[in-house]
Amino acid sequence: MPLWCQTAIRNEPPGHAPHLMEMLAASAIVMLAAILHACTGFGFSVLATPFLLLVFDTAEAIQINIALSIMISVVLMPRLLPDIDKALLLRLLAGGILGAPLGILTYVHADPDHLRMAIGLLLLAFTFFVLRKFRFRRSKGRDVLTGAFSGALTSGLGMPGPPLMVYFSGAPIPPRVLRSTTLTCFLITYSISLALQIGVGSASGTVLRASLILAPATGAGVILGQMLFTRIDTAVFMRLIYGLLILTGLYLVVVSAMAF
Repeated sequence: MPLWCQTAIRNEPPGHAPHLMEMLAASAIVMLAAILHACTGFGFSVLATPFLLLVFDTAEAIQINIALSIMISVVLMPRLLPDIDKALLLRLLAGGILGAPLGILTYVHADPDHLRMAIGLLLLAFTFFVLRKFRFRRSKGRDVLTGAFSGALTSGLGMPGPPLMVYFSGAPIPPRVLRSTTLTCFLITYSISLALQIGVGSASGTVLRASLILAPATGAGVILGQMLFTRIDTAVFMRLIYGLLILTGLYLVVVSAMAF
């Protein structure tokens, strides 16, 4: 196991058995993230990864997020297939395959504090771009480049969504097509990234146990989110989520900076 994986957020050895309160907190985190995902079609990793960093070792939090995200994508896949834009999907995957090896180098060699700061800065940048409603002109080359950024962030930080969500914001693509295409892309890039991470020897028993324990809460969040979809004020809900992302991003940046 790489040396940096031996340092946990709470100064506990990686692979330690999480306490009951930690697992309850993690269950609440993934349930909220799954509700967001079901209500909006995105956001599980954006919300789950930074908050799981408060409970688990950096490497474990990233892998648990990836494992649960794969589970969600597999469950949703039958509904996604009819609406996939195959040409766009292939461009995104071509970029993702190119970007994934760069991300895994970061995952293996970066210090945990550097990774946490990178996640915090990514959250702040993502929220800034979304709230300011930045728009990017699409092209086939930019589709591939965005896929490469997404692939690198998937294998490095377990967060593929921000580049795609910012890039496609306001794009003239039917929402169902965009959602189906990006979620299918996530499933494939998540699977490639998890395989790469396992290949470099960073997997642990804690990841498997925690993923299995958190799976019911994740599934419940998806079901609850689908039930709430037509009953909540989406604008108010998203303002709350953006506030949480800003606070979490600032927290991760400050804590990581203090550790240097």
